[in-house]
Amino acid sequence: MHSDSANTVGSAHIPALGLGTWDLRGRTCARVVEQALRLGYRHIDTAEIYGNEREVGEGLRGSGIDREQVFITTKVWQEHLAPREFERAAKESLAKLRLSDVDLLLIHWPNARVPLAETIGALCRMKSQGFARNIGVSNFTVPLVEQAAKLATEPLANNQIEWHPYLDQSKVIAASRRHGLAITAYSPIARGRAGDDNVLRLIGMHHRKTAAQVSLRFLIQEGAIVIPRTSKLERLEENMAIFDFTLDPGEIDEIRKLANPRGRIVDWPGSPNWD
Repeated sequence: MHSDSANTVGSAHIPALGLGTWDLRGRTCARVVEQALRLGYRHIDTAEIYGNEREVGEGLRGSGIDREQVFITTKVWQEHLAPREFERAAKESLAKLRLSDVDLLLIHWPNARVPLAETIGALCRMKSQGFARNIGVSNFTVPLVEQAAKLATEPLANNQIEWHPYLDQSKVIAASRRHGLAITAYSPIARGRAGDDNVLRLIGMHHRKTAAQVSLRFLIQEGAIVIPRTSKLERLEENMAIFDFTLDPGEIDEIRKLANPRGRIVDWPGSPNWD
């Protein structure tokens, strides 16, 4: 990996490229995690709701890579944000992963039915008690980030959000950074859409890169941590090869213009009111 491939926020040193594991199951999940780590990935992202934490742990152990070299993120599901449930869910995640702590523990989605103060309190306790080295949030909007930062008794390190060329997230990114939170971009290739984009493809031709690599590189240059998901070995390698080229300011501007109001992919009844 390269020197520009880590984001340092407070004490958190988060590798800029991670493997997203949403939708990876069973043996496939364990195999992909193991392969990714052997290739040089040092950041794996999972979540309680993915139902694959056990396999992520297996992949980690199978890789032979030292635990201390790998940054592991997991997330507590929206239905488990009441303090006692939050604590139980976080500890169950650790048991499945077979780890004594995770590098980053996130609130996966906000839940308006549970007072944020209670959830943030439980999240901070997980850090102060040593179950999480760093803590943060996911899918938090500007007002939620502001509230969370005020309520937290431990530093928040990260806001994980949907971010790709088709979605302008500048408002929530600015709010997050104001409070010292790094940004992790999930669905950074827009669930494959970026791979077929003509603008990205043409830019890629200049650099001998694919459209998907251009999408990832764009986010890296915009200061994001990216966690593309794949189950294919060749794609794991392709997603890694984004640190040996640089997009020029004109190309960055061209890519920013792809954003549109209907660009969001992940939206469901449990979503907050987006910025």
